[in-house]
Amino acid sequence: MKKFVKILIVVLAVVILVGASNCFVVTEQNEYTIIRQFGKVVDIRDEAGVSFKLPFIQNQQTLPKTVLLYDLPVSDVITKDKKTMVADSFVLWRISDPQKFIQTLNGSISNGESRLSTLVYNSMKNTISGMNQTEVISGRDGELASAIKAGVGSGLDQYGIELIAVETKHLDLPDDNKDAVYQRMISERNNIAAQYTAEGESEAQMIRSETDKEVEIMRSEAKAQAEVLEAEGEAEYMRILSDAYSDPDKAEFYNFVRSLDAAKASLSGENNVLFLSQDSPLARIFYDNGLEAAQEVTAVPEP
Repeated sequence: MKKFVKILIVVLAVVILVGASNCFVVTEQNEYTIIRQFGKVVDIRDEAGVSFKLPFIQNQQTLPKTVLLYDLPVSDVITKDKKTMVADSFVLWRISDPQKFIQTLNGSISNGESRLSTLVYNSMKNTISGMNQTEVISGRDGELASAIKAGVGSGLDQYGIELIAVETKHLDLPDDNKDAVYQRMISERNNIAAQYTAEGESEAQMIRSETDKEVEIMRSEAKAQAEVLEAEGEAEYMRILSDAYSDPDKAEFYNFVRSLDAAKASLSGENNVLFLSQDSPLARIFYDNGLEAAQEVTAVPEP
């Protein structure tokens, strides 16, 4: 009898310990704790800490509270200009309303990812189908992702899911038509380069023509100004000659200086001899001046 009592006490102690341990619920910082009673959700706890529940009657379930990453399956999309592209993307999401998440998706992460895949792919397909291939490629700096996210809209709210971001890892052409597209792009770039080169050469020719025209105008103006200055110089020269020859003394001195300049020019260099006839104006100057000097010497009386 005593042995039976001891066994009963041990059993009761074990039951009490198990029941006591089953009363405590520990909620982590990064999770929701779902309390169910006979399969029905009776409480959702999102504050970190220790709480209580009814043992054996209520059970608990946890859902992640952090941002989750889902890698979308690689899929083909068609652009507005009927070009096929391969899209490889991922989404960042989190459970914003665990009550709705449980009611609509049975609290299953895989069910949530399935809904994400469907809605995001449809939005991606609709967005890219309204864009040319060039716009799709140029929009990879964030515009395309924003457009895809906007296309999803509030479609995930009914599932208690918040879509944080849609990012594209890889958006490229299928392997079977990459080469053809690359060749076409190279040809288009070459055509554009040729067009720019032709425009540049045309512009350069216009600039050269305009410059040549300005140079010719400047030369013509300079030549006309030179002719004016030359004419003015000739006029001044003739005025000086006229003034010089109008006075006999000036005319005689001018002829003398001109004769000396002519003799100097003729005797430039080494070992030159100047032959003059007696009736040469230059010889007459030297002869007349020499004769006058000799007469002056003869006229000087001897001491």
